[in-house]
Amino acid sequence: MSHLDDEKIALIAMGEPAGSDADMQHLVECESCAAEVADMSRVALVARSSVVEGDLEAPPADVWSRIHGELRLSDAVEADPASVGAESESESIPESESIPEPEPVSEPDAVDAEPPRHRARTRSRRRSSASVWILAASMALVVAIGAGVWIVRSLTPPSAVIASAELAAFPDHPDAVGQAEIDDDGDGRRTLTVTLEGDELADGDYREVWLIREDGQALISLGVLDDASGTFRVPDGVDLDEYRLVDISFEPVDGDPAHSGDSIVRGELDFA
Repeated sequence: MSHLDDEKIALIAMGEPAGSDADMQHLVECESCAAEVADMSRVALVARSSVVEGDLEAPPADVWSRIHGELRLSDAVEADPASVGAESESESIPESESIPEPEPVSEPDAVDAEPPRHRARTRSRRRSSASVWILAASMALVVAIGAGVWIVRSLTPPSAVIASAELAAFPDHPDAVGQAEIDDDGDGRRTLTVTLEGDELADGDYREVWLIREDGQALISLGVLDDASGTFRVPDGVDLDEYRLVDISFEPVDGDPAHSGDSIVRGELDFA
């Protein structure tokens, strides 16, 4: 009977969805693989304690029993791996007992003289050791990725509102009201966020967002406002000290990119 490979045992112990139905059935029938999963689960429990601050809390006693029952594992691994195992590994031989000296054997005979069960246990320990290293490397990668995300987020400057405007309604749209904000992400990238309420979009029309120069002689289209709010990138090089007016207009679908002259709301940016 073939056993589960070390990587799959490590992933199953970490709780990853790495095992197929056949693998789960193998765990039910194979005491050796089930025992290794239990050992790896204990290693994963210790490794995860380095991801968060504070002492590792021991899970309730019934957690392993539920896992044991869910996987229909054998009685050989019925004991909670979080509370047993370390004690048996730390047991020492009483001083009163003497250890018999082994009979000297020649090098070729040493392998043949090793009992089959002992050889099987040796292979199992080596396989378990390899699984521990795979699991430890996987957990170290998880910790490293989490630390990297934290560092990137901590080094990324938060965006800040550098200007805002109340957008007043034009006479043809008395119920409309709007707001505008300019955000700077700290690296020179600026965005304009607008909200508009109280207007009704007629069939065949759309709404467009503009930056207009104070003298009204030049304007820049930022894009179409599809919903009640939208965020638009301010082109690099645009001087907002000159283009201080934010305008939202009704535009007919006529192929003409120019401003229709039908403004809904407009307001001047305040950088105070």
